[in-house]
Amino acid sequence: MAQHLGPLELVGDRWIIGDPKRKDGLCVVLMPEGVEHYRRADPAPQSVVQWSQFVQLGAHATCWKWEATRTGGFVGAFSNTPYETGRDGCSLQGLLRHSSEPWSVRYTHHKRHYTGSHVFLLKALVRKLSEAKALDRLGDPQWLGAVVAKLSPVTAWLPSSGNRLVQETIESLGA
Repeated sequence: MAQHLGPLELVGDRWIIGDPKRKDGLCVVLMPEGVEHYRRADPAPQSVVQWSQFVQLGAHATCWKWEATRTGGFVGAFSNTPYETGRDGCSLQGLLRHSSEPWSVRYTHHKRHYTGSHVFLLKALVRKLSEAKALDRLGDPQWLGAVVAKLSPVTAWLPSSGNRLVQETIESLGA
């Protein structure tokens, strides 16, 4: 089984977005109940949000670690990149149901480069599950493992074919 899709990585029996092992590492743990946001060396999560609290959720990722810095944001502002850059380049962002307030957490980029196809497919996966009101599937380790196994070998993509592939994968695995 594939172990990662961009910043999404299987660690033990849990899927985690981000690298908790890096200095001041931030990560988001995908649990059956919702998301837990952790900082390295802190035993308790900084925040916890239940899946049912999200009206929408989106994933943001950069291919290279430096793109998620202030410098990367400056460079990204003057270039034509198809993805986010800057300090929020590696983050999850959403809207919470009861308060209608924006929600955002950052995660730490791994040392490895994320391929453009992995970044695009992860973003499409989270977006499609959000649209389908099925975000809780992200908290099912077996289901998510099967999705990652199908999507991670993809190396070349076009937005239309990538979106179609993600939709077909979600439908074939029952979300």
